[in-house]
Amino acid sequence: MDRAFTNILTKQVSATAQFYEDLLGMRRIGDFGWFVVLSHEDMPGFELGVLDQNHDTIPDGVSANASGIVLTFVVGSVEDAHDRAVDMKAEIIQEPTDLPYGQRRLMLRDPAGSVVDVSAPIR
Repeated sequence: MDRAFTNILTKQVSATAQFYEDLLGMRRIGDFGWFVVLSHEDMPGFELGVLDQNHDTIPDGVSANASGIVLTFVVGSVEDAHDRAVDMKAEIIQEPTDLPYGQRRLMLRDPAGSVVDVSAPIR
């Protein structure tokens, strides 16, 4: 395998990409208007695509909102991510919560409606 990444299908490509830039410090490494590729300087091999769900490259029937996916990002501080999410007026599903398996987690939605899990190990 040469490359693998997840694409988020959305009607709001720029706003959805900006969400991940603002929340997690990701940067655009490709921007084609209908398709944006994001990465992070701390993880140069990781890529996240943001794709216009109505673009002509998307087959009929695929453009409906995806379900059954949770995007998880492990960060140094859930509280810092929470503060940014509040400033961004992001939809918070679950406030930062300590989980029994040793993680602290924040759950929110991106502008496309995807569920985002921002977690950190409990120190």
